[in-house]
Amino acid sequence: MHVIHTVWPYLAVMLLAAGLFPAVERRYNWRIFSVLPPIVLTYLLVTALAVSGLWQVNEEIHAAQSMLTSRMVPALLFLLMINCDLRAIYRLGPRVLAVFACTSISLFIAFISTYLIYRRWLPGDAWHPLAALSGSWVGGTANMIAVKQAIGMSDAHLAMSLLTDALCYSMWVVVLFSVARLAPAFNRWTRAKSSGDLALPAAKTSAPTTYDSVLLWLGMALAAAALAGWLAAWLPTSSMISATTWTILLATVAGLVVAHTPLARYPGAGTISSAMLISVVAVLASQSNFQGIAAAPLYLLCGVTIIAIHAVLLVGFAKLFRFDLYLCGISSLAHIGGVAATPVLAASYSPALVPVGILLALLGYILGTGFGLLVASVLSMLAGT
Repeated sequence: MHVIHTVWPYLAVMLLAAGLFPAVERRYNWRIFSVLPPIVLTYLLVTALAVSGLWQVNEEIHAAQSMLTSRMVPALLFLLMINCDLRAIYRLGPRVLAVFACTSISLFIAFISTYLIYRRWLPGDAWHPLAALSGSWVGGTANMIAVKQAIGMSDAHLAMSLLTDALCYSMWVVVLFSVARLAPAFNRWTRAKSSGDLALPAAKTSAPTTYDSVLLWLGMALAAAALAGWLAAWLPTSSMISATTWTILLATVAGLVVAHTPLARYPGAGTISSAMLISVVAVLASQSNFQGIAAAPLYLLCGVTIIAIHAVLLVGFAKLFRFDLYLCGISSLAHIGGVAATPVLAASYSPALVPVGILLALLGYILGTGFGLLVASVLSMLAGT
């Protein structure tokens, strides 16, 4: 039975959930927060509330969810750019591309290995959902649709791909948020220098946040998001670059421009971006939908297996090439999550790494369809079709 049917109670729950665990951590500092940071607990709590059906996803609430994500993510990215050091990001260049390549290779091996493990239960063209999923897990949903069209996959199989994508992605996001606390130990093991430390800029202001600075920064962020959305509507789009992608890029550029003006010394941007980050995570979690999970246990098992193999291989590459945990996590979500989710994860690691997340996600969009077709050709050959 749904308790909430309108937007305002829904928004109240989102804000309360976003503020609950940070407040508890600040007050009590319980040991659980060293394993599950507040942002992860917020994600899990809101996901549980969504699955329990606390709110009805009617037209009004669905429109609110879409509006909040489309406006809050660009506004968040604008604020995160205010303290960004582009020179530090530039120094990360070769390592970033190497991590991206290793992530792609690990996913390719994971998809082929998973099919070989479960091939006896995937007769005929039952490999199609895995091929389409591979396009999405390097790029995004647009790449999945492109692979579907190219291999002539049925709509029923597309449903399996979409469900596996959504559920396994949700699980993996929680894992990637949670492992942030393990970064020092992981980096010592791989003998890597933390990209978070390298890219962490010196604070441009030490003045306390005041109510007027909160209002001004929030107004600028929302204005930048609105302007980016308006300009994006005039720019050309394709299967790879959508209006959302343009909006995110324009908001990011606007933040980088403001970062090089005297406004960057005005206090408050960091405080507001932290609050907005956990609020965005709550809204994203509120859209969780596990309907149909019983219809696709085999594909869900395949998805979990793919991610497990990918994780093990990526850790091996990290040890071999001395990659740090932050870059591995960002690269992994840039593949499996896409351009909207990756900057949010990057911001939770180190705000200055947000541009890295955006660039890797865009690179994934460019390569996703080709990757999916390559996987499809190998699976087709293994299936003898």
